[in-house]
Amino acid sequence: MPLDKIRKRDGSVVPFEGAKIATAIRKAIEEVKECEPSRAEELTREVVGRLEDRFATEIPSVEEVQDLVEDTLIENELPRTAKSYILYRERRAEIRRTKDFIGVKDELKLTVNAVNVLKKRYLLKDEEGQVVETPDEMFRRVARAVAEADRAYDPGADTAAREEEFYRLMVSLDFLPNSPTLMNAGTGVGQLSACFVLPVEDSIPGIFDAVKYMALVHKSGGGTGFSFSRLRPRGDVVQSTMGIASGPISFMRIFDVTTEIIRQGGRRRGANMGILRCDHPDILDFITAKDQDGFLSNFNLSVGISDEFMQALEKDDVYFLRNPRSGAVSGTLHARDVFNLIVTQAWRTGDPGLVFMDTINRGNPTPHIGEIESTNPCGEQPLLPWESCNLGSINLKNMVQGGRWDRERLASTIRAAVHFLDNVIDINRWPLPDTERMTLGNRKIGLGVMGFADALLLMGIPYDSEEGLQAAEDIAGILEEESHQASGELAAERGLFPNYEGSVWHRQGKPMRNATTVTIAPTGTISIIAGCSSGIEPLFAISFVRNVIEGTQLMEINPIFEETAKEHGFYSNDLMMDIARSGTLQHVEGMGEDVRRTFVTAFDIAPEWHVRMQAVFQQHCDNAVSKTINFASDASIDDIEEAYRMAYDLGCKGITVYRYGSKREQVLYLGSDSLMRLLERPEYTMAEAEYAGGCPTPLCFF
Repeated sequence: MPLDKIRKRDGSVVPFEGAKIATAIRKAIEEVKECEPSRAEELTREVVGRLEDRFATEIPSVEEVQDLVEDTLIENELPRTAKSYILYRERRAEIRRTKDFIGVKDELKLTVNAVNVLKKRYLLKDEEGQVVETPDEMFRRVARAVAEADRAYDPGADTAAREEEFYRLMVSLDFLPNSPTLMNAGTGVGQLSACFVLPVEDSIPGIFDAVKYMALVHKSGGGTGFSFSRLRPRGDVVQSTMGIASGPISFMRIFDVTTEIIRQGGRRRGANMGILRCDHPDILDFITAKDQDGFLSNFNLSVGISDEFMQALEKDDVYFLRNPRSGAVSGTLHARDVFNLIVTQAWRTGDPGLVFMDTINRGNPTPHIGEIESTNPCGEQPLLPWESCNLGSINLKNMVQGGRWDRERLASTIRAAVHFLDNVIDINRWPLPDTERMTLGNRKIGLGVMGFADALLLMGIPYDSEEGLQAAEDIAGILEEESHQASGELAAERGLFPNYEGSVWHRQGKPMRNATTVTIAPTGTISIIAGCSSGIEPLFAISFVRNVIEGTQLMEINPIFEETAKEHGFYSNDLMMDIARSGTLQHVEGMGEDVRRTFVTAFDIAPEWHVRMQAVFQQHCDNAVSKTINFASDASIDDIEEAYRMAYDLGCKGITVYRYGSKREQVLYLGSDSLMRLLERPEYTMAEAEYAGGCPTPLCFF
């Protein structure tokens, strides 16, 4: 009698799949090369035949099936293959024990760190803090809540079918929405957007209203961006009291302390972007604000750079400072002196970055509604005052088939994701009425990508190569084209976004449901859940040690490299440990130069390639691109300057740099770095649980 069922470890009965046995045997054979991989099918047939004889009247358990696989391999005189299979079983058992210790039932076979992150940040808990849902149930909760928005446009909509589509979209890890959606959809909180920009008016009521609004947004799980450029400079007159203004930097401290207190309800840390225009009279104080250790620690800082400033820099000339209270010219500064101070501070502390305000506003899709003056905390989402946006990312690791982009799968994923994100707008519970008004008026969404570095590895393409840039051009073009088309199709069904008339889309005669569709975000913890590299960042390490939970450290190896090493016959535990000492292959013996060239890490790549990659994605991005330009600890100030100039020349909307070791607190430490020895840290490259790549500081992976 054919075997058609198997009993899982949790006692549930599911259909028997012989193909899984064949895959496991083939992997064991390929690892030790004891026989031809084609024997996997023959051995599987033998295993299945013996199972059918032994369990003719009962259902075998997973353990009983695996025991029989071991016996079959040994009896066929394949001891090394059997050992490989046994060790694999033991590794899987250890993973299950770790997950049991974490206290999460995982039906989806996610990584240990993914399960740990889900427990800490995403899965629902009871009043005692105990987890009350599984990862699978989380995806079902989110899918059900988001699918319900279809009823607003069609009372007879088949929301059950839509729920299943959205569930499959997420449970396959092809697409994940931003963290607040995973946390809050289908709950009493219901705030699903990640990005907010709030205005800061030049008055005491205006300033403290902004602090209050920030606290409400942070409590609901969002991050906030501010321009402090409207505030009068330090020493300016306050006419109502005839006193003296203290300037924007002093008020930023209030926002910073409030953020520290709120801590977003314990779900994740608060994060802010603080921007000051280059022509504000207090710009020098702003540039040097983070000289004081711990000052404004909940802020990323960026100088708002104008074309006027860049032209003055090019001409080695002065530019004008303007008092925002009156608009009057209040002085001049030499652009070269200011720029030198910016790049020096960025070299020293990682702050400030740059946002190119005129470049951003040339791409503003709704200039008739207002001028963009700030971005979200990581810079990828320029927004009008009061506006918000919800984001989501497609896992490009899953979009490669046979060494090429799977255009059909990618296009269908993009269409479903645009529908998903548009639905999120309709079910969102807004923390502020003005945010609801502005967001519903423009209906901005930000669909991006993650796993780009992994996808390049699957295609055998080095990140820092012309082929890498071409792959980026291809995928960014598809994302732009397909997301715009999907938004246009939604517009035909649901209507144009309310502020469409007068927008750039209106002038082009292109119907759109959403004022923007594409944002390249840093992804962070959602890429850990998806088991892929972060955003468009390169790998930060090939092999490293992860601090999963207190007292528990696990070795992580990039799975694509691990498979490549086994296929090429140079895999060993000792080699993986050796690689983990530096995270990179560049000084490790025992592999081909082609492998070393393909598997490059963030600190192997020259900054020029980081900037060029960001610029390629920006060309096809409605919003902006979050990308950290990583520098080795011995990089020079001139290197930082070159990257900043290149970003502007190539049309980027902003730039963030990080020189390794320039901040005291990091979430990544390279084992081979002298800084590690100075701090008496372990010799292996170490990453904290929630670090996925990019800027290795706690604030940057918000």
